[in-house]
This record gives sequence, structure tokens and C-alpha cells, in this order.
Amino acid sequence: MTERYAVHDELEALTQRDRYRRAFLITLLAAVVLAMAAAVLWWRLHATQSAHVEKQTPPAESIAGMTQAMPQEPTGESVAAMPQAEVPIAPFQLSPQRMQSIGVQLGQVQYKPVSDEIRFYGNVQVNERRLAYVQTRFAGWIRQVHADATGEFVRKGQPLFTIYSPDLVTTEQEYLLAKKNQAALQQSSVVGVASGAESLFSAAKERLLQWQVPQTEIAKLDATGKVITDLSIDSPVSGYITEKNALANQYVQPETKLYTVADLSEVWVMAQVFQNDAGKIKPGDRAEVTVDAYPGRVFNARVDYLLPQVDMMTRTLPVRLVLANPGLKLRPGMYVNVKLKLSLGRQLVAPVSAVFHSGTRNLVFAYGGEGNIEPREVEIGTQVGDDLVITKGLRDGEQIVTSANFLIDSEAQLQAAAGAFMPPPPGAGAAAAMNTHAQTQANVDLTTDPSPPHKGSNVVRVKLTSGDGKSIAGAEVTVTFFMAAMPAMGMSAMKTVISASDKGGGTYEGQGELGSGGTWQVTVTATQNGQTIASKHLTLNATGGM
Repeated sequence: MTERYAVHDELEALTQRDRYRRAFLITLLAAVVLAMAAAVLWWRLHATQSAHVEKQTPPAESIAGMTQAMPQEPTGESVAAMPQAEVPIAPFQLSPQRMQSIGVQLGQVQYKPVSDEIRFYGNVQVNERRLAYVQTRFAGWIRQVHADATGEFVRKGQPLFTIYSPDLVTTEQEYLLAKKNQAALQQSSVVGVASGAESLFSAAKERLLQWQVPQTEIAKLDATGKVITDLSIDSPVSGYITEKNALANQYVQPETKLYTVADLSEVWVMAQVFQNDAGKIKPGDRAEVTVDAYPGRVFNARVDYLLPQVDMMTRTLPVRLVLANPGLKLRPGMYVNVKLKLSLGRQLVAPVSAVFHSGTRNLVFAYGGEGNIEPREVEIGTQVGDDLVITKGLRDGEQIVTSANFLIDSEAQLQAAAGAFMPPPPGAGAAAAMNTHAQTQANVDLTTDPSPPHKGSNVVRVKLTSGDGKSIAGAEVTVTFFMAAMPAMGMSAMKTVISASDKGGGTYEGQGELGSGGTWQVTVTATQNGQTIASKHLTLNATGGM
């Protein structure tokens, strides 16, 4: 019975396993079918989009034409090779009303004596050349200390301490004995005895002097005839004790530094000068030193030395000044102010407000009268108060514009951008000069080969005719191509000037290089006998890309 139930259970388990397997296969088949359907839908959608793009894409020939016509973005190498020149500017003229409305004021360039003044700060320091160390030249024991505190003022010759030295006592005894023998043997008739006694006495005295025994102590030996056991050591200079190592009952050697005495009758000032002023200062220059502790008191100093190292943190150069210190008013560590006056001689100067800083150039607008203004590039030197030293670009007595320089610079650049590279004729304002397309004295006809011009070499031909149609010969013809700067594309302004020679029959021909395709402002100028007979402005589009 039990075996029958077991067989039944086993058959039921096998049936259940078949059901699970059948369900798994059905699910797997459904997933495969869904994946295939999704793949077909994606392929059809992608094919539709590709066909739509192909319809909108122009043929290869049109793409090539568009690429040639469109200005090309300059590469890194081409941008680096382009000259980074600034936009040129031209002379122009303003009416009196215009000058008044923008606030133009005039000044004058002139020669005059120039002196510069530099102000800086510093600190009082001990003059290292006036430091004195107190040491003994023999070993011994300090008995009594008279100068017993750092910062104490001592005078030259004032006792500092007393010392007992067995070596010194022995030398003193030898000195007294040699002196006694010299006196006894001075009248000796034996050859060499008197001179020998004199030599022994001199040698003993010289030893005392080499040990720096004061003359007062030697005189005391001579007067008393007794050995001085406690020798007094005096200060070699007058000053303040800045270091003290002497103690009572201390054993000292010749190398022991007992006192440092600073003579403050003359002190140093270590000042900090900005590095852009360092070239103006030289040793020997006179300076004035003031300190807040003594209002109204001025101490005269002179520059002693310019130290060789610039401070990397403050970008200042240490300068050492030397000055007398009457009454010992200046103490080491005091903060002081220094004023240095420098004479620069006679220099050509202009007001600071007259110089306009335009990029890498310094411009001054020279005024020629009747509203005529000419931009000048100048080289400048030192600024002295409200003036600037002019080293190149101006002459003594010239009138210059000292205000509204920004507006005037804009006017000058607009003049150049419109192609007006020649000064406008008298009586014509800047706007009139820019908008005038041709003067009526002669007719100008410009052609190029190839036409239109392209990037690279081009031939220009100019035909000059008078008002009645006759050809004009013997003129000087210049054709100027100008393209303004395009900072967004990394391009600076470009300018090409072509001189056209007379080919006869009123025709003038010249050749020049255009550095880029694009729109060029062209100015044709013809002069004859020093007079402008024609000036025409036009715009030409060159091919060839940037």
C-alpha cells in the first residue's frame, strides 16, 4: 500500500515539473518575438530620418562653394602668424562747437627744470661701523663689575669692571724689576750692560701695552712701584651697552666677549624702496628723515648703500642711509619717514592728462590750430608730480590736448576705420571727411585684376580724367586697402598700400598683396604738384577666405 502511494507522488511531481518547463518555454518565445518587433520598428524609423536628412543636405559641389565663400576660422598657427598691430589712426579736424561740447582743453609742451620726490619708510638701526666689543687679552677672574646692566650708557674711559690675572701680575713684577735694574745699571761702565737693561725694560712695558693695559695703570705702577692686582678695564667708546656677559667672580678667557657697546652718535636708517624707484637713487643722494616722536624735527641723511637683494614678498629694495644723531634722539628700532629729492635737470615735459594709453602705445593729440588734431605716438619717461617726461615724439612749445582724450581717440579710430588715411582738407570736419566719397577736381575709376580681387597678389588700375573727360597724366596715385580688426576671430587690423605708376593715357597701375579675403575699405588718392586732386573711398569684397 505504501509503495503505491510513493509511485503516485512521484508521478505527480513529474507532471508538475513538465508544467513549469512548458511555461518557461512559452515566456522565452514571447520575449524573443517582442525583441524582434522592436528591432524592426527601430530600423524603419532610422531609415526614415536618414532619407529626410539626405533630402536637406546639398550636393558636394554646393558644399565646396559654400566653404570657399564663407570666411574660414583662422587656425592657431595662422593667428599666431598674424601681426598684432593696433588700429591705425589719422589726423582729423573738429569744429569749435564740437570741441566745446566734448570739453577739449589745451596745454603746452615745454622744457623746464624737473625734480622728483620719493617718499618711503624705514627703521633706525645701530651703525655697525660704530660697534665696540670689550674683551681681555689675558685670562683671569673678574673681581668687581661697575657697568652691570644692559642698556646703560657709558662714556669713553669709564671703568667697566676690574680683573685679577696671575699672568698680568707676573708681567707687572717683571716690568718693575726691569725698571729697577735699568736705573741701577744706567751708569755701568761695562759695555752692553746699560743697553741690555734698557731693552729688558722696554720689552716688559711693550708686553703690558700689547695686553691693552691702560696708560693710567702703567703710570700708577711707575708712581707706586707696587704690583696692581685688580686691573680696571675701561670702555673704549661712548655709547649704550647692548650686550653684557660680565659677572663677578667669573673666570674669563681672551675669547670671551664681555660687553658690546654701540656708539649712537651716528646711526643707520634701513629704508624700503619700491623697485620701480630703485633706478632713481644712487649713493650720496641727500634725504630728510622725520619721526613722529619729534614733530617738526628734520634729520638730514645721505644714501650710503643700496643692498643687492629685492624682498620677494614686498617687491622692495633695502636702502641704507647714514645720519648724525645729535642728542641721541634716534633710538634703534624707531619707525621713521624718509623724503628723497632728486634733481633730473631740464626735461621736456607734458601734463599727465595729455598722454592717452592705447593698448601698447602712448598717444598725445597735438593741436595744430583751427580744430586740426594730429595723434602722435610718444615715448615717456619718469612721472614728476602732474607732469610726464617726454623722451620722443613732441617738440618744445607744441600745443596738445589735455582733456577728453578718450573721445578724441575714438574719433581718430573712426577716421581710420573709414579709410581716411590722408589728413582732411582745411575746413572739413571729421564726419565730412569720412562721408565724402570723391572730390570733384578729377574723376577716379578703379579696376582690379582679377576682378573681384582675391587673397594674394592683385593688380590695381586707376583711370584719372578731368571734368571734361580728358586724361590726367603726371599724378602720384596711391591705393590703400584697409580691413578693421576682428578681435572675436583673433585678427588684428590689416593695411596694404599700393603705389600706382603712370602708364600713359591717364592710366595708373600697381601691384600688391591682400592678406585675406573679405570686405576691404579702399581709398584712392591722387596728388599733383603737392595738391590733392582726387580722393575716392569705396568698398571691395575680396575672395579667397580669411
